[in-house]
Amino acid sequence: MDDDPALLPALNRIAEALERLAPPAPEPPRPEGADAFVWDPSPVPRLKPVPRVSRVAVGLLQGIDRQRDLLVENTLRFARGLPANNAMLWGARGMGKSSLVKAAHAEANARRPGSLALVEIHREEIRTLPELMDALRPQERRCLVFCDDLSFERGDSDYKALKSVLDGGIEGRPENVLFYATSNRRHLMPRDMIENERSTAINPSEATEEKVSLSDRFGLWIGFHNCDQPTFFAMVEGYAEAMGLPIGAEELQREANEWSVTRGGRSGRVAWQFIQDLAGRLGVAARAAG
Repeated sequence: MDDDPALLPALNRIAEALERLAPPAPEPPRPEGADAFVWDPSPVPRLKPVPRVSRVAVGLLQGIDRQRDLLVENTLRFARGLPANNAMLWGARGMGKSSLVKAAHAEANARRPGSLALVEIHREEIRTLPELMDALRPQERRCLVFCDDLSFERGDSDYKALKSVLDGGIEGRPENVLFYATSNRRHLMPRDMIENERSTAINPSEATEEKVSLSDRFGLWIGFHNCDQPTFFAMVEGYAEAMGLPIGAEELQREANEWSVTRGGRSGRVAWQFIQDLAGRLGVAARAAG
């Protein structure tokens, strides 16, 4: 039966029909057609273009001059094809960590148009970070991968995916990829998780080294701290001027102070929320500050 020549044409037709029915292999995701993307790993890995990034101009970021200079310089070096460090921005909430990452990306592309793609990976997808790196490795365009509000909880093993990327493994980190993360925690792990590992381990120092040293694998650490009242007023005044709000400086400061008291603190986020409320009350149409 195997030698029957009449079967060969039939088998060929069946094979061709199966090939036509089979879906084509998906194209590898490419950082093209936009300056910013969101990584979507399932069901088919892709980079979703972001036509307009929600950002604040770098010049409006007040009270974080040193942090701004460090990150912008690091990002510009990377955009120029020079060595640069992965960066972790940690510290007080609402003080402009994620805003600074997006502003640094915009500044780099303003100076070298199209040189740098911003790729956001959500915290819940961090386990697929190695897959994203593999997709970006063969690309010519340089990519800044960004994870906002990154941290790990007890029993969470996703940190191993991040560790493998920061260490690089046998392949090394792709030369065209840099990783930025923001976190409210300096060490990315809750203190009780670290202390529990230390108390139950045979060799406490070695048992916790992998977790505690995760943040040490970032070459650049940038800390953010709560702002004082003059810095808060500078933020508010900068936003008000950029939006052209018709209000005097004294009244602006008085209302901003009342707003911060009701919110229980001062930060860049609180300043922007106040300006949005004030613009609405003054009848000024909202427009991007950047």
